[in-house]
Amino acid sequence: MCYDKEDERTNAGDACAQPGKAASDLRYLRLLSRDFPTVSSVTTEIINLAAILHLPKPTEHFLADLHGENEAFQHVLRNASGNIRRKVGELFAGSLRESEMRDLCTLIYYPEQKLELVKQTDAHLSDYYETTLNRLITVCRSVSSKYTRSKVRKSLPEEFSYIIEELLHESGDDHNKYAYFNVIIRTIIATKRAEAFIVAICYLIQRLAIDRLHILGDIFDRGPGAHLIMDTLCGYHHLDIEWGNHDILWMGAAAGNLCCIAGVLRLSLRYANTQTLEEGYGINMVPLATFAMETYADDPCTLFRPKTGGSDVSIKEKTVRLMAQMHKAVAVIQLKLEAQLYRAHPEWGMDDRRLLEHVDWERGVVHLPSGCYELADRFFPTVDPAAPCELSPEERELMEHLRHSFLISDRLRRHVDCLLSRGRMYAVYNSNLLFHASVPLNADGTLREVLVEGRAVKGRALMDRVEEVVRTAFDDDAPARERASACDYFWYLWCGPNSPLFDKDKMTTFERYFIRDAATHAEEKGWYYKLRDSAEVCDRVLDHFDVTGPHRHIINGHVPVRAVRGEKPIKADGRLMVIDGGFAKAYHDTTGIAGYTLVYHSRGFQLVQHEPFTSTEEAVREGTDIKSTTQIVEMTGQRMMVADTDIGAELRVQIADLEKLLTAYRRGLIKER
Repeated sequence: MCYDKEDERTNAGDACAQPGKAASDLRYLRLLSRDFPTVSSVTTEIINLAAILHLPKPTEHFLADLHGENEAFQHVLRNASGNIRRKVGELFAGSLRESEMRDLCTLIYYPEQKLELVKQTDAHLSDYYETTLNRLITVCRSVSSKYTRSKVRKSLPEEFSYIIEELLHESGDDHNKYAYFNVIIRTIIATKRAEAFIVAICYLIQRLAIDRLHILGDIFDRGPGAHLIMDTLCGYHHLDIEWGNHDILWMGAAAGNLCCIAGVLRLSLRYANTQTLEEGYGINMVPLATFAMETYADDPCTLFRPKTGGSDVSIKEKTVRLMAQMHKAVAVIQLKLEAQLYRAHPEWGMDDRRLLEHVDWERGVVHLPSGCYELADRFFPTVDPAAPCELSPEERELMEHLRHSFLISDRLRRHVDCLLSRGRMYAVYNSNLLFHASVPLNADGTLREVLVEGRAVKGRALMDRVEEVVRTAFDDDAPARERASACDYFWYLWCGPNSPLFDKDKMTTFERYFIRDAATHAEEKGWYYKLRDSAEVCDRVLDHFDVTGPHRHIINGHVPVRAVRGEKPIKADGRLMVIDGGFAKAYHDTTGIAGYTLVYHSRGFQLVQHEPFTSTEEAVREGTDIKSTTQIVEMTGQRMMVADTDIGAELRVQIADLEKLLTAYRRGLIKER
């Protein structure tokens, strides 16, 4: 492809049209000539790029708020939100029974597991392999048809690349190649490579079914498999991640922010999920367990029993009791640590959240602006009424142990590096503005100005500034003071009132634990959430981010759409789509569904509403799929081509540059090599 430096490309100018220009004007074209040293190579590339512009637009896949639900995530990824099932139906509707199509889809989703079942039950494996290979090649040929041979070739598994390429571009229906095609299939079986070949081509189908994956934040917390999701994402071929507040909390913990570490532990214990911490990242929980058992030995910790309703795992009462003790211990520590941060950062405007200082410890009540409330739990053995926000010596020692455990976790660091390298606060792809939660607004719909580390910014500048601060926390070359302040800022991003990842007036952690009056638990959403039904407001935001095109959208997650209450994910006359439908099992009762995914292919947008996923084992054994309902959000009048996408715009620039190089060769300004 062309030499890809945007600054040199735009500054090159039309040197060929003005041969008298200084030699420096030809610098870019000379660099380009290293990749295309002859007229022939230039013309070949122009032809290639021009042809690519007329291929159908590849499929994009949008997911949000995965919250550690790895099994459901893997299934949605493997079935491409039902697109593979739809493709199989189109190809075989007239020739296969429904049960045969279901078995073929299950094989594509879970090839190793399905083949194990087949080997146990099918006495004629050679026949099965031959039939199955022919069907898989048909599916693979269809899903690869949107791509150039070069792009498909780069996706092929190395071991079988030559054979798959031959099979994809030859057909058993061609009389002249019939014997050639079938001998390849039979030889694969005869050499005992059928099973490995089937596995390879199934994963190739999965890969080609989705060209680009967009994850709109909140990979972590609640479910037990965030580390497994991150393993998958770190190796995914085309991916971007827009950070969510739960991701930022874990990134803050990985940076050593004690408050974020306490927050991560508290949420993990609240949802009875220590698997990610212990098995995923090797976090040593023994010091916390020991401290909690000693400190809260006589405390029933009733208010801190973990939420296990959404879990498939049965937990023994003894374990639940220990989790409750650990949960309370770290919750109290978090309340102390966050109060210290609010005192250290008055610019955050969160002094009113230092609630431990508003407790009358003798009477067992807390004073809030809305009134005086009795505490639901009055046992605080580590709180000094004279200095309620100070950690006890034992708590300080515990948190240093935990900080060390987070900082030395290699796997956590790898995953955070992935979040930094492939993630950001927002992105614009093909006329779609992607961010996790909010762009803070004023009551009149104008952009709200927010102070971020000494600089007042709003809108796009706010997002850019926040991202700069996040990256500073991991920059070893940044001044120590800046790094420390940036590290603190992760907590504001998690729960600050003007944080674009939160945007509520407060996070009522204290109230939900210690005050029974549910009215105190309310968290008022920012104006973005109240105004985003307005087409005018959404257009204003899109204009501010320079999002253009006749079909432009904002795509968000963060706030679960309560379908059970009749809430709709499509807002502002189709300009905004909220795709948080509650992937996490803990949300299923609230939302009434198990998540949304959005598919953007060459004919338009489809929003897929999913029902709860049972298990991988049942999907393989019974051939069950996630029950999904597809809603047509927006269909284009004519099929979109690569020319209509951001990549198409880049290719046109590259073609223009190559045409300049071609002119330079023909005029003798640059010599062929």
